[in-house]
Amino acid sequence: MRFKPDTSRPLQCHGSEAARQLSAWPGSQHRPPRTAFLRPPPRRGRARSFRYYDQLCSIEPKFPFSENQVCVTFTWKDAFDKGSLFGGSAKLALASLGYEKTCVLFNCGALASQIAAEQNLDNDEGLKAAAKHYQFASGAFQHIKETVLSALNREPTVDISPDTVGTLSLIMLAQAQEVFFLKATRDKMKDGIIAKLANQAADYYGDAYKQCQYKDTLPKEVFPVLAAKHCIMQANAEYHQSILAKQQKKFGEEIGRLQHAADLVKTVASRYDEYVNIKDLVDKINRALTAAKKDNDFIYHDRVPDLKDLESVGKASLVKSTPVVVPLSQKFTDLFEKMVPLQVQQSLSVYNQRKADQVNRLIAQMREATNLANGVLASLNLPAAIEDVSGDTVPQSILNKSKSVIEQGGIQTVDQLIKDLPELLQRNKEILDESLRLLDEEETTDNDLRTKFKERWQRTPSNELYKPLRTEGANYHNILNKAVQADGQVKERYQSHRDTIALLCKPESELNAAIPSANPAKTLQGNEVVNVLRTLLANLDEVKKEREQLENDLKSVNFDMTSKFLTALAQDGAINEEAISEAELDRIYGSHKQKVQESLKKQEELLKNIQNAHQDFSKMKQSNNESNLREEVLKNLAVANDNFVELVANLKEGTKFYNELTEILLKFQNKCSDIVFARKTERDELLKDLQQSIAREPSAPSIPLPTYQTTPAGGSKPAASSTPTPAPRTMVGTKPQPPARPPPPVISASSSSSSASAPSGTAAPPPGAPAPTPAPGATAPAGSTAPSQAQGPPYPTYPGYPGYCQMPMPMGYNPYMYGQYNLPYAPSPVYQNPGQAPYPAPQQPGYPFPQQPYYPQQ
Repeated sequence: MRFKPDTSRPLQCHGSEAARQLSAWPGSQHRPPRTAFLRPPPRRGRARSFRYYDQLCSIEPKFPFSENQVCVTFTWKDAFDKGSLFGGSAKLALASLGYEKTCVLFNCGALASQIAAEQNLDNDEGLKAAAKHYQFASGAFQHIKETVLSALNREPTVDISPDTVGTLSLIMLAQAQEVFFLKATRDKMKDGIIAKLANQAADYYGDAYKQCQYKDTLPKEVFPVLAAKHCIMQANAEYHQSILAKQQKKFGEEIGRLQHAADLVKTVASRYDEYVNIKDLVDKINRALTAAKKDNDFIYHDRVPDLKDLESVGKASLVKSTPVVVPLSQKFTDLFEKMVPLQVQQSLSVYNQRKADQVNRLIAQMREATNLANGVLASLNLPAAIEDVSGDTVPQSILNKSKSVIEQGGIQTVDQLIKDLPELLQRNKEILDESLRLLDEEETTDNDLRTKFKERWQRTPSNELYKPLRTEGANYHNILNKAVQADGQVKERYQSHRDTIALLCKPESELNAAIPSANPAKTLQGNEVVNVLRTLLANLDEVKKEREQLENDLKSVNFDMTSKFLTALAQDGAINEEAISEAELDRIYGSHKQKVQESLKKQEELLKNIQNAHQDFSKMKQSNNESNLREEVLKNLAVANDNFVELVANLKEGTKFYNELTEILLKFQNKCSDIVFARKTERDELLKDLQQSIAREPSAPSIPLPTYQTTPAGGSKPAASSTPTPAPRTMVGTKPQPPARPPPPVISASSSSSSASAPSGTAAPPPGAPAPTPAPGATAPAGSTAPSQAQGPPYPTYPGYPGYCQMPMPMGYNPYMYGQYNLPYAPSPVYQNPGQAPYPAPQQPGYPFPQQPYYPQQ
């Protein structure tokens, strides 16, 4: 729920309880994690709201918050809607981070207004704090007014609509202006200035009242408060302007302004006394008006002008809306500082590649130039040639190079680095092979199961799923192959210069003995050509040192482009990586490029001058076979030193490369093992489901019965029937039912006489009853016909159905028998089921229908 901003002045006009509710803290917000309390202190709540708003602004360009991507719904209730009896207050739920920012900023402005309202306005600190917070609240509401429609892309609730927040911004500005009026009054500034400040505050209140007068946007309690404050501030302006008129001897104007002020406060007292208390102001104005009239009536007799003839009071605004500048909180820490959107991440990756290419290109140019200079000097045997004037000592430059090689470990260092390379290479190959082996095994298993289960094996084939990983693995294979070729070239180069490098590692005496001696050359010490060569070589060494420093500067330059790309994404919705990167790289490395080109140009001029000077030096120097041989050895030593430095650098770079590649391959192996494990888990679950489905399937179709099981006992095949025989019913858990009662026997007309002499209690069957069928092979006597077998009711009699039971009846027991002793045969006994109720009495004559059997409730 959004908080209600304070819109009432607690000092100048003491509002009623209804007006005070405007500055009360409402209920909790829409999410408990942000507000686990109902009424926190405004200061602490404002600090939390500030930090939360800053966090929202920082993550907005990093996450694609929308209904289709990162869908997070934010629900807020209207700050001014009180709801109804049957429904809560109006609320709006949107999957929009801009909506969340708008609502949180609304709360920040509301909290700022509440903090301002709680300030003690009896001291300067409270006045300054109140003015500051009111101006911030005004700026917050003004920012919402300008951005709410674009942030929501739909109609907002009333409290954050542009009209409402515009009015709130003006109310906050009016209260800030009123604070400056109070401070000016407290400091006893000039009445003209105080009048202008009060008139400006009245103007702000009047504009706010006009904006919401005919719109149902703010609570109804706000309207009378705004109208009252407008009148009160205008009355204050007229009062202080009247003091200024009195000072200017304009007594009639003084009385006119005081009368206007009195009318204003009278209107407030009569209309808005429920909301404000202005007794002190009324008394002050009335006292001044009474005194002014008395003095004018007895002393000055100045004409009192009409209200329309009075000059309007000037205005002086000392307040303005504070713009919203992120971060609002001074203690804000971005929780997602290292997290950037995918577009920014991709742009950063491309930018880093561009940067690396440019830096490597510049460094490669400088290194090529340095190697070229070293090669030229080695071919000219410089600087050894100008140092070797005696012909039997080691030149100082060669001694320095020998010392440098020995300090770096000499040939043992190179041997150890070359020895370590195969181990590092083998380790990387094993990691890569193991990663690909995992993929191969899983893919083979998947293919076998797919062949076995065919269309039932419904999952993505491994060969399609592993295409990106196999492409990545092939790329690593190519990298390792190129590294092996580079290692071979380094080893070949080392073997060609190994002896000379080993010679540099020897002590000075052995090195001097290994260098052929020559006859002393002409005395060239102090010669102008030698001096020129030394100067040129010194300049070339200085260029090399500057180049090394420039290379270090290029490597150390680091600039984070995240903010640039985030800003571009937030402003344009897309990132033009190429244009942004090129512009930024030119800005960062523009000066370095210029320095590199100047260094290359300077070296080119120096080498040209060195070659020209060396030609003059060669003409002056005596030449013979021994000197040529010595010069050749010195050249080889100089070249060996350059090769040693380059070999060590290449080998160290190769070692670093293999170590970094190991980390990359380990990540690749983890990726492969993770996906293989996931595939195995998926395979096991799918196999389990397939096994269960196969187990539930019938093993074979229904088997037909043999012929002998379907043929009757007589051997003849039964006739085919179009109606299938119903299956016997199986009564599970039911109580046994008694058999159906057979109907009474049918007595023929010839035996009616004998039936008349029958024992009482018997009755003839009703007319129309069917005659019983005699049993096969039995003949009934002429005197009487009795059934040989009792007929049952029309119920099914197949086995399993609890109906009629064909069992022999016992002799001497048949309740339906008429003169059983006169029958020519002995009826079969009928056994009664245990627990069966006795048969009912015989049916009485005269009933049109036979009596239905009765079964008592079991």
